[in-house]
Amino acid sequence: MLALNAQTAHKAERPERVIQFGEGNFLRAFADWMFSIMNEQTGFNGNVVVVQPTIKDKLEKFRRQDCLYHVNLQGLDHGKVADTCRLIDVISRAVNPYSQFDEYLKLAEIPEVRFIISNTTEAGITFDPSCQPGDTPAASYPGKLTQLLFRRFRHFRGDPAKGVIILPCELIPHNGQKLKEAIGQYIALWRLGEEFETWFHTSCRVYATLVDRIVPGFPAKTIGQITEKLQYDDQLVTQGEVFHLWVIEAPKSMAREFPAADCGLNVQFVDDETPYHQRKVTLLNGPHTLLSPVAYLSGIDIVRDACRDETVGSYIRKVMYEELLETLDLPKEELRRFADSVLERFNNPFIDHQVTSIMLNAFPKFATRDLPGLKIFLERKGCLPRGIVFGLAALATYYKGGHREDGASIRPEDAAETIELLGSAWKSGNVRTVAETTLGHTGLWHEDLNAIPGLTDLLAQYLDDIRNMGMKNALKQMLAQ
Repeated sequence: MLALNAQTAHKAERPERVIQFGEGNFLRAFADWMFSIMNEQTGFNGNVVVVQPTIKDKLEKFRRQDCLYHVNLQGLDHGKVADTCRLIDVISRAVNPYSQFDEYLKLAEIPEVRFIISNTTEAGITFDPSCQPGDTPAASYPGKLTQLLFRRFRHFRGDPAKGVIILPCELIPHNGQKLKEAIGQYIALWRLGEEFETWFHTSCRVYATLVDRIVPGFPAKTIGQITEKLQYDDQLVTQGEVFHLWVIEAPKSMAREFPAADCGLNVQFVDDETPYHQRKVTLLNGPHTLLSPVAYLSGIDIVRDACRDETVGSYIRKVMYEELLETLDLPKEELRRFADSVLERFNNPFIDHQVTSIMLNAFPKFATRDLPGLKIFLERKGCLPRGIVFGLAALATYYKGGHREDGASIRPEDAAETIELLGSAWKSGNVRTVAETTLGHTGLWHEDLNAIPGLTDLLAQYLDDIRNMGMKNALKQMLAQ
């Protein structure tokens, strides 16, 4: 078996046309996979430079493999079983701005760069006023991006032709508008000047997007079989489903620069991505976020197994069909068909989607994916959606840490403030304190959710049920009510 690198596998040299913030599994199995196909079948002819958005160095495997890796897609493709592996050679290099800040800024000077994409999680597109222009780098993603854009503006002396197209892939509503607003705030805070501000607003485009593909990531259980098939030792294999969708709120003329549809990729340029976003985030990502702590604390590790479990499966269907679906305004039959397709994707027999992989930054995910539905349901039905509230109780219980009944570790990964806040609340031993602390986390919710009638009481009740009865029995009791 060969080591995977540029000496053992072909790696084409192309102009670096894309700067990508995020080295994670999703963008590598989604956007970079698309760029690979576009390079092969169209005249796109572009490579990607990956920028690590967080301080912890995660690029050692990239360096060792010369940024080469495979994408393994498994599932049903038009009713036929698909199981493919594709070598992705579009990432030319990976840069850590925390240890290679000068090299990071020099990316702005590459004349061929046209696109900037990102997936920095829901918490990534935030304005942090503590960031300064002299930081090496700015802590926030919008801050780093502003530093890069300002360097490009100065290097090319405000040339309008050197503007870029920015495509954020974070799953928040109006992600393009929010990113654009954050950059505008840094331009004002850092006093970068009217000329730069004009160049940014007239020569650069920030488009809202919606991305959709389930990407479980590294296939730990089957990596031996995959590497044996490939005859390469690839420690960056990322696994995903066949289904993919990229909705971009941009003029259809952009297809000339981004010719994804020319090679059969499901990329759509639309006037308004809002309906697509609401449907997908509410009926796919919303249930994902809720089922993950419920399943894990029930002793279930895989999304597919959660769907097939009698009790947890009933819970998933309850929150999807009886609660979240009721908060959307599209025709009910259309929504039910989409929900049916989501359950089919959750049940993909090929992909072991670890529920713990969905738990990264789970509270910000709940804030964007499930909290809006909770509020709308209450407004429309006059009562709280018990399944969603139970999911929040499971989430708060997961953040208690420790171990579940079979000894498996519970290791929440989120903002340090959130983990410390919940950990301190749990040390009180009082579930009412935990409920009030969770709902009162204004830094996360931007409001005190204790003000929602009945929510504190119901959350505390479910926290107490889970603590005293165990997750599975508490879930059965909630479903029976």
